[in-house]
Amino acid sequence: MKISFFGSSILSSFWNGAATYYRGIIKALHMRGHQVTFYEPKAFDRQKKQDIDNPDYAEVVIYEPTETAALDMLHRAKSDDMIVKASGVGVLDDFLEDAVLRLRKFDQLVIFWDVDAPATLYRVQKNIDDPFRSLIPLYDCILTYGGGQPVIDKYTAFGARDCFPIYNALDSGSHYPVEPKPRFEADLAFLGNRLPDRESRVELFFLDAAAALPNKRFLLGGSGWSDKPLPPNVNYIGHVSSDDHNAFNSTPIAVMNICRSSMAEIGYSPPTRVFEAAGAGACIISDDWEGIDQFLIPQQEVLTVKNTDDVVKVVGSLTKEQAKNIGSAALQKVSDAHTYRQRALEFEKVFTRVNSNIG
Repeated sequence: MKISFFGSSILSSFWNGAATYYRGIIKALHMRGHQVTFYEPKAFDRQKKQDIDNPDYAEVVIYEPTETAALDMLHRAKSDDMIVKASGVGVLDDFLEDAVLRLRKFDQLVIFWDVDAPATLYRVQKNIDDPFRSLIPLYDCILTYGGGQPVIDKYTAFGARDCFPIYNALDSGSHYPVEPKPRFEADLAFLGNRLPDRESRVELFFLDAAAALPNKRFLLGGSGWSDKPLPPNVNYIGHVSSDDHNAFNSTPIAVMNICRSSMAEIGYSPPTRVFEAAGAGACIISDDWEGIDQFLIPQQEVLTVKNTDDVVKVVGSLTKEQAKNIGSAALQKVSDAHTYRQRALEFEKVFTRVNSNIG
């Protein structure tokens, strides 16, 4: 099958948390024999901070962030079997979401792939004039990278014909244990961009815990934190390129997962970095959210915490040996049960079902 995929960027993870998700899914689809063309706009200097070479598992087409250029890309995509419009491209989202439907050929599947379903659903629920709201029933299918049954139910209530979660997973060819790097040494590390619905939770689970543990070393990576007041034992290192993610996850005693508010409220939304960290054999300390046990067993394969005090207790008592055992268990679980090859098979089942429904 030939697939045209309109997303934020597959080449760069700069201000683009979905990059490794795109790479994992599309690489697995390529291995299954599908041909993917990934269309990404010149935006936010992402291509200037490209952190992988042009991949051999997809053709990458970069276009100017104008409606004229986007239309040219859509006309080029008309010969393919499927067009995917991902959420959060960052420019021309409203235009693309309408145009992929308006310009489709009669036998072409058009899918909306939501990489931040909780935020999308919150937006369309609060704003009855949101242009995407009326388009939901027109897509052949809605795919999400998380949210479980709560997201399925909400999309169905807005008229979606079908909705399926295709969760994040492990790409073992990209994420695996490596030798530690001194610059990533810490008792607890967190990697995430500064976003409005994440910042207060980073304060609660990470920065407040650091302030309460002045003798422990905390490491903060990600974009946007440079002007944020930090406790003196927090080392901020800025954007971490994806080719350093394995070392970032393999070096500290433990790494922190903190879901954004909207994802934590809905649950069943493991961020990409959970699988990246588990793939590197990291001991993950995660905020607690409904459905986490669907992916990792709490207190055996992941340490779950509900507040600052929980983080302080866990980090204060966690030994290197305990952390190693938990990280090894997480690596085994994701290697066995949560790989992108398995997600590609799920995608093919969705394709078969959607085609059957249309037929």
